[in-house]
Amino acid sequence: MYRIIDRNTYYRAGVYRHFTEDCKCSLSMTARVDVTELAGRSRRTGTKFYVNFLYLLCKVLNSREDYRLAYLWQEDKLICYDEIHPTQYVFHEDTETCTPVYTRWNEDYKTFYHGALADLERAKESREYGLDAAGHPNFFDASYIPWLSYDGMHLELPDGYLYYLPIVCWGRWREENGRLVLPLTVRLNHATADGFLVANVFRLLEKEIKAFCE
Repeated sequence: MYRIIDRNTYYRAGVYRHFTEDCKCSLSMTARVDVTELAGRSRRTGTKFYVNFLYLLCKVLNSREDYRLAYLWQEDKLICYDEIHPTQYVFHEDTETCTPVYTRWNEDYKTFYHGALADLERAKESREYGLDAAGHPNFFDASYIPWLSYDGMHLELPDGYLYYLPIVCWGRWREENGRLVLPLTVRLNHATADGFLVANVFRLLEKEIKAFCE
C-alpha cells in the first residue's frame, strides 16, 4: 500500500527539513484550464464531463510520487502511497449539505467511470456527512464548486499541520475568447512541493486532456 521514504536520501531532503522544522507552510495555486476539447468529447460520447475531468485529474496525481506522499505522525514517517483515490462530494439541494463519496482510482477508464457514477448515485441516498478519513488514508479531496467560475481561492490548514496529500477544487467553466475554461485550485504542502510541482499539475493535466481527446 505504501513504502517508507528515507528522509536522508530523499531528493528534496534539505527543502523538506526546512519546511517541516523552520517554516511549516503550504501553498495553493489557482489557474484556468482549457476544457473546450474535453467538453466536446463528453458531448459526443454521451459521457459526463465531471467524471471525465476527475479521471484525468486522478491520472495526473498518480503519475508522480511527489503527489502521493503522506506523513504518519504517530510513527514520524514520510511515506509514498502506491496510489491515491479521490474523495468526491455530493451536494444535497434540500439540506444544502454534502456527503463525501469515496471512489477507487483505476487507470482503466471504463472501470473508473462506471465506478465513480455508481458511488455518486449511492451517496445521493444519504444525508450523512459520513467522513471517514481514518478508514481512507490514501484519499485526496476533489471538490467541484458548480455555482461559480471563481478567480481565486486560498486553501488553509492549521499552521504546522503536516498534511501532504493534494487538496483540489475546481469551479464552473465559462467562455473566454471562444474557449471554455474553468478555474482549478491545487493545494500542496511546501515540505513536499514547490511552485514547480504545483504548476506541473496544471501542465500535466493539459497534456492528459489533449491525449484523451485525440
